[in-house]
Amino acid sequence: MESAVNKVVLSGFAGADAEVKNFGSQKLAKVNLAINENYRNSSGEEVKRVQWFNLIFWNAKAELAEAQVKKGTALTIEGRLQTNSYDGADGKKRYAIEIVVGDVVIKEKEKKEMF
Repeated sequence: MESAVNKVVLSGFAGADAEVKNFGSQKLAKVNLAINENYRNSSGEEVKRVQWFNLIFWNAKAELAEAQVKKGTALTIEGRLQTNSYDGADGKKRYAIEIVVGDVVIKEKEKKEMF
């Protein structure tokens, strides 16, 4: 069997300023990334939709996100998918898919206010 690959590349806009937490010597930043999609449905109508992705930045990348990622900042990231589970308020098991960021390009001059 070939070696497995877990890699994702996304380009979009930050939905809010980076949310940062400190865990002793480690720092975590979370950012929601919006990606606008436009397509035509089977009736030929143009459909606009936004896909949201949860990004996770650790340590030095978290510091970069804290300093530079504000709502509307254009980002291109490369990372890996990670699935976490937790118990919801109703007691049911829930799952969240996040992207752990490995590389990031912040396009400071390109911003978008509306999603």
